[in-house]
Amino acid sequence: MSSTTTETVVKPSKPNIGVYTNPQHELWVADAAPSLEDLDKEDNLKPGEVTIAVKSTGICGSDVHFWHAGRIGPMVVTDSHILGHESCGVIIRTHPSVTSLKLGDRVAIEPNIPCFACEPCLTGRYNGCESVEFLSTPPVPGLLRRYVNHPAVWCHKLPDSMTWEEGALLEPLSVALAGLQRAKVMLGDPVLVCGAGPIGLVTLACVKAAGCEPLVVTDIDEGRLKFAKELVPSARTLKVEIGESAEQFAARVRELMGGVEPSCAIECTGVESSITGAIQALKFGGKVFVTGVGREEIKFPFMRCSTREIDVQFQYRYANTWPRAIRLVQGGVVDLRKLVTHKFKLEEATEAFKTAADVKSGAIKVMIQSLD
Repeated sequence: MSSTTTETVVKPSKPNIGVYTNPQHELWVADAAPSLEDLDKEDNLKPGEVTIAVKSTGICGSDVHFWHAGRIGPMVVTDSHILGHESCGVIIRTHPSVTSLKLGDRVAIEPNIPCFACEPCLTGRYNGCESVEFLSTPPVPGLLRRYVNHPAVWCHKLPDSMTWEEGALLEPLSVALAGLQRAKVMLGDPVLVCGAGPIGLVTLACVKAAGCEPLVVTDIDEGRLKFAKELVPSARTLKVEIGESAEQFAARVRELMGGVEPSCAIECTGVESSITGAIQALKFGGKVFVTGVGREEIKFPFMRCSTREIDVQFQYRYANTWPRAIRLVQGGVVDLRKLVTHKFKLEEATEAFKTAADVKSGAIKVMIQSLD
């Protein structure tokens, strides 16, 4: 459905359920807050908040990681925990103090609540807020629920032309946009994208839209490389060979680029060997921009970076990207619809997560539909 202009406002009639994991790496669907009874209470909403009937949520690699590993760096699952942070839905209730949104508005949910008082917040880099509540990062419950309360300031209105799936995919698009902005890629830059998972694919689409050329995308999975080629036909694909040296990898990258050395590598895997290969492939003065999530500590070729003046830069989430992401999708500059390969109902969430975690499933982006 591309428009909801004829829909009535969703009334909370079904029980609110959520998708949980725990330190024992279990995954299940159970009752979640707010309950139907709480939704009827006048004091359920805080000033500035709205209630959203969640329509669509994408499964992120971090969700699978919290389920399987129980942690990402210092962020640890210590109790029953609701997953999910790539969501959109429709406003079904507003606090009287909210004037920016009304009942029936379609919104994408930016899944953070920063403090607005620390230096990163006050300088516009609220992704660095140390007091942030980021939904789905323990202990803050996520968005894989039917209904959720959230500050209106972090709910971005969607145009009627945008599908629910596109609204949910604004979150990974925001990751890519934040990376491109900080990496400062420019028209005509030769760019290497390492990893053809969802973030790598969205990044590939963005650097193509930004006019970067030539483009090479890498992965260990041929199926994902085939998908990348269908998404951006002009991109060259390179299957990473297990056991090859960083120098061999770099030589193959340059060969695919027609002898050109990439000026920027956007690394979307967080894997040590991939980062090392990217460093080896870059031109003098190039940049490796890491958006991938990896181990607590890794090794990288220090002297190669030193003698080639390679910059290694990192990213943590995003800030001020949602309006830009909406404009790009609405204008047709970036098409995200192809990324959705599987859809499940909220009650089928355990099967959805198994599909997302199974490399053999061919899944790129698995969507969970919370309400019909």
